[in-house]
Amino acid sequence: MRLEEYWGVGPKTRERLTESIGVEDAVAAIEGGDVRALTDAGLSRGRATRILRRASGGEGMDVLATGDARDVYRELLDLIQAHAVTRQAADRIRVMTPLLDTDPMNERLDDVEAVRAVWTALDDAERERVLDAFERYDEAGAGERPAVEAALALLDAGVVESADRDTDSPFAPLAALDRDAVAEAAEALGGLQGGRVAEGVDEELDELRESLAAADRLEANALDVIEQLREGGVRDGDGFRDAFLEHVRSEAGVTVDRVRDAMPGDAVDATDFAGTTLRELSNDLRKAVSTREELVASDLRGTVAEAREDVDAAVAAVDDVAFYLSLARFADAHDLARPTYVEGERDVVAAVAARNLSLLAGDEERVQPVTYAVGEHDLGEIDPTAGPGGRENPTPPDDDRVAVVTGANSGGKTTLLETLCQIVLLAQMGLPVPAERVEVSVFDAVVFHRRHASFNAGVLESTLRSIVPPVSAGERTLMLVDEFEAITEPGSAADLLHGLVTLTVERAALGAFVTHLADDLEPLPETARVDGIFAEGLSPDLELLVDYQPRFGTVGRSTPEFIVSRLVAGADDRSERAAFETLAEAVGQDVVQRTLADARWSPSD
Repeated sequence: MRLEEYWGVGPKTRERLTESIGVEDAVAAIEGGDVRALTDAGLSRGRATRILRRASGGEGMDVLATGDARDVYRELLDLIQAHAVTRQAADRIRVMTPLLDTDPMNERLDDVEAVRAVWTALDDAERERVLDAFERYDEAGAGERPAVEAALALLDAGVVESADRDTDSPFAPLAALDRDAVAEAAEALGGLQGGRVAEGVDEELDELRESLAAADRLEANALDVIEQLREGGVRDGDGFRDAFLEHVRSEAGVTVDRVRDAMPGDAVDATDFAGTTLRELSNDLRKAVSTREELVASDLRGTVAEAREDVDAAVAAVDDVAFYLSLARFADAHDLARPTYVEGERDVVAAVAARNLSLLAGDEERVQPVTYAVGEHDLGEIDPTAGPGGRENPTPPDDDRVAVVTGANSGGKTTLLETLCQIVLLAQMGLPVPAERVEVSVFDAVVFHRRHASFNAGVLESTLRSIVPPVSAGERTLMLVDEFEAITEPGSAADLLHGLVTLTVERAALGAFVTHLADDLEPLPETARVDGIFAEGLSPDLELLVDYQPRFGTVGRSTPEFIVSRLVAGADDRSERAAFETLAEAVGQDVVQRTLADARWSPSD
């Protein structure tokens, strides 16, 4: 296959890959999703990742129909990657894309749940042993030896005993390994380092290497050896020969016969004799080392070859377990749940007690779960007192394709859209989602548009070019549009937003639209509804109290009196306070004063 046939590989990239690793290895790296091979070949990590995403899931990337949807996707990958146990697992996470078929989604969920069950069953000490095994594997740079050693460490940590052997989980290949064969292969691989036999593997080889090193030192200092013997009183030929033989034998740790075999019979003087002897001895020992090393290496390679099937299985299993363990740790850290995929004609995004992962990463205790749905769901009746603090948590309607979300400033409307986007993208990547229960369809396009406060025709045109084509294409589309009115004047914004809502309904898409112009959108299509989020007052610390659970079929109102109340109370400068009081009169002085009184004399104070 030609490299240019892969998305993102042009002439310069092809030339770089070809010169660095060759066409065959470059194709193998792209097909295998090997980020490290491409970065080692000179590509930037970002470019390598983009190429691999398109190679492994190009159609899935098309689900991300807008820049804001792609931003949420990248934010999710960052959150998941934070739980990666190896660099290679992090690279595999980076190239994950939305999927379009529920079979691979469910298969990935099965694997994540299987590994999660094992991980949660381990005690703290066992978990530490597992993480240590992957840390050593990572530090060693992967490869066969680190992989089989990691496999043995995982077996010793008890992960196979904790796994359900009857399931086809990522742990199944580990359970099938011949542990003794893998242990012998690990020892053999440890003995072969960089193509050489390591020290300590074979005693005879170690002794030959020591003798060779000593002989080389003697050869390099032959004149010093002669001088040393003469200083010892050796003068005549026979005496010199005997003393030299004994000195070399002792220093090099070799037999008398090996030294004698190296001695020349026709040396002209002592210098010639010593130099020739030491040179021949070094050559002889070098040959002996090479012969012995090849014999030992052959035995080691034979041991690895005998366990080849188990070694290959260990390498693949360790890589897969690291990947799925990373995903499982992410799911466990955020208490994620398995989504239910809805196939057929029914379109839906429905979640019970959904939470925004970006907020959870900041302050989990302050995140209020919300229940929400658009489309025809089958969640059943929701406990009306299941909301935080016993607040009402009603069952979402199940017959509306579009929701218009209204309500208080800083009321979590944008966060609601982002949460729905997170749930859909995680589900389509085959991952658990941040909610207690979720029903979700598989979408061909997710159109997420955050509020962009830039009031000009260019922004309006680019926004319409971004959000309209996906829904007009007739594919299964989810529209999540935040405060469309921020990019054009209110009158035109209301007309255009009404048109978007109508288009969403007519093209059988689903949508949630955040706006402050709900009254201007009437009459809405029959399958569209209005939901509201309400502020409930100020805390004793004058913080805005919001019930983030939308109230279905109710228009939420902005609450400027709460904001003005806080400004009045917080103004230190007299003239500034007077100015805010003028605003208080505009929104209703009595309302502001009552708000302040309620905040200051709250029973929780």
